[in-house]
Amino acid sequence: MFVYRKEDLPKDPVFPAELDKLGYFINDNDQIRKISDQEKEFQFKINRNPRWNELQREAMNECIRKLVSTRLRNLGLVTLHLPLNSGPTKPHVPILVSKNLSTASRIILVFGEPIQDLGIWAYRTVGAENINAGSAVDFAKAILEHGEKEKKDRKGDVALVLANTGQLIWHCASGRALSINSWLAQPRPSAVESAPGETKRNKIPGNENWQAHIGSVFNGILSARGQLVRKDAKIDVIGLAEGGLGAIRYVALNWNTWRSHISAICLANPLHTKTVDLVPSYGQPSGPDSFAAFIASRCRAYLLSNEPLGLPLFDAPEHGCNCYSSGEGLNVECIMPKAWRHMLKWLDRAYAEPGYCEEQLEVVQVAPKCDATGPEAGTERRD
Repeated sequence: MFVYRKEDLPKDPVFPAELDKLGYFINDNDQIRKISDQEKEFQFKINRNPRWNELQREAMNECIRKLVSTRLRNLGLVTLHLPLNSGPTKPHVPILVSKNLSTASRIILVFGEPIQDLGIWAYRTVGAENINAGSAVDFAKAILEHGEKEKKDRKGDVALVLANTGQLIWHCASGRALSINSWLAQPRPSAVESAPGETKRNKIPGNENWQAHIGSVFNGILSARGQLVRKDAKIDVIGLAEGGLGAIRYVALNWNTWRSHISAICLANPLHTKTVDLVPSYGQPSGPDSFAAFIASRCRAYLLSNEPLGLPLFDAPEHGCNCYSSGEGLNVECIMPKAWRHMLKWLDRAYAEPGYCEEQLEVVQVAPKCDATGPEAGTERRD
């Protein structure tokens, strides 16, 4: 039998997390492009071995994370560690909050997708459009650096909280929390070694998974009223995919505690269902004070659709709230870059009008009609 010695195995490739050493630069349009061909975006496949491709991508993503983190900090965001008593060396997950968190009358809370890193909407949007568009930078600017007109329209001082449903694996060697992709990209004894397994040492207390992390944000930060946040602060929740599902499930189970504090909810690619996640539990109010009634009147969702942004869709009965097109028809992670401005505009209105209720829309299919170019089907909106 032929056996390879350890020293004969191919070494795990190493790629520096520096743009220029990877062969890329940032152009005048804030786009990452190749130095050798300034029109080309990031090239993922550089080798027939997937390990080389994945590690190069992780090095590029680390460059992007550093850029985004610096820009968010320059906007006034600071890092909090959960659990709050974890300290810098014990297992913890970082989240970003604006410096005015304790004084703001309104808090916009974002739960992202578990597959993404903190502050990142979509790496593919970073590559195709620009760094700020594919990350939370433009979003944070709109909230924290709005001009005089926006200050007048957006009533009250607004704080921002970016939760971190993706980086929940504690890497003991580097002393930081990683996403699953970053975990799999950590150095190995050789390029053919299998992926490392997770143990109890890699779990972050109270943040073992994305559902637990969502509870940790609510219980550890937002429930500290009069300390970390104002007693009368209103909360707008934005949830992306599983981040939205976790928020819906948490608030549904604790509706008696949070119903006077949640202003409105926006979801991207909603995963909850009306018949499972919005059913009233024992001890919770029913009727007009129920969580289901709140979702129907103070929540909206944006779905994958090639229809124009904001067009009503058919999916409302399944989710218990009005559903709209995101203008993105292919990738869930690209919904937020396309729809966040639409979301903020509606959340501003809901906050400014505490008695505002979303109109219940009935979207029906209309009969096809024929013209010179062939049959066309359309939709009809009924308020």
